[in-house]
Amino acid sequence: MKEHPKFAVIGGGSWATAIVKMLCENLDTVGWYMRSVYALEHIKKEGYNPNYLSSVTFNTTKLKLSNDINTTIAAADIIIFAIPSAFLKGELDKLSVSLEGKIIFSAIKGIVPESSLIVGEHFHTYFNIPIENIGVLTGPCHAEEVALERLSYLTLACADKQKAKLIAKYISSNNIKTTISDDVIGTEYAAMLKNIFAIAAGIAHGLGYGDNFQSVLMSNAIREMKKFIRKVYKMKRNINDSAYLGDLLVTGYSTFSRNRMFGNMIGKGYTVKSAQMEMSMVAEGYYATKSAWLLNQKNKAKTPIIDAVYEILYENKDPKSVFKKLTEKLN
Repeated sequence: MKEHPKFAVIGGGSWATAIVKMLCENLDTVGWYMRSVYALEHIKKEGYNPNYLSSVTFNTTKLKLSNDINTTIAAADIIIFAIPSAFLKGELDKLSVSLEGKIIFSAIKGIVPESSLIVGEHFHTYFNIPIENIGVLTGPCHAEEVALERLSYLTLACADKQKAKLIAKYISSNNIKTTISDDVIGTEYAAMLKNIFAIAAGIAHGLGYGDNFQSVLMSNAIREMKKFIRKVYKMKRNINDSAYLGDLLVTGYSTFSRNRMFGNMIGKGYTVKSAQMEMSMVAEGYYATKSAWLLNQKNKAKTPIIDAVYEILYENKDPKSVFKKLTEKLN
């Protein structure tokens, strides 16, 4: 592994912007790919992303900006993907350069719809990336609070802990604390599931349920997460660690949570389509709900919250009626 590896970030959203901000504090050069030519030109000229986290300013001499994913990836040793899972395959289909020898970290919170795999498994299965070269960058952390330079914590998971420590070295700062984990699969599934539970929290709020119910919902959610992940990949893990419980809580309660916002709109009577049109950001939990529900048809974990969200989003059932039944299943 190179002493001073070259980093690249793939994506133009809030998480990608926040990750580039972190890396720029410790590196002289960061590769950054995004599709939007307008956003790229704006960053070059004005020094900030016009679409996401516009309060974050960059020293543009540190950025290697490109709307050609092959150019960005070819120049990098370590690549952090931070785009919605629903769009990942479309971007990877553009690749003409090899990923051989690259270290891939995912900051994506979802399942790739076309393969029904979490991102790490997708890279391993379809691009033959060795397991020890695949990692996950997860919370508990909102990109918006990184932009505000509020104290934030990140978890880096990789089978090769030395690689996780290397990434941690380059994203750590006075405002960013890091934790290392070897539970790559568990943390990635947790990052996906917490978005579904955040939608449930939002629906509950939109329907008028109070804090008392929300506390019970989140208590049941962490137990449901534990059951689901144990069915998928059984290993020793503490579900109360920040990568699981902490990430669930910040996503379920925070006003920055796009998934909670999406759920709140559904609870208030928006259709799925109208809620999606109203939001300027992708609510990953919408796509994750279908993927998790389908996966659980095989694994058979007891998941009443995931089932309830699925019924509302994909079977067009009335949120009020579904949640009334859900309240009888929680404890």
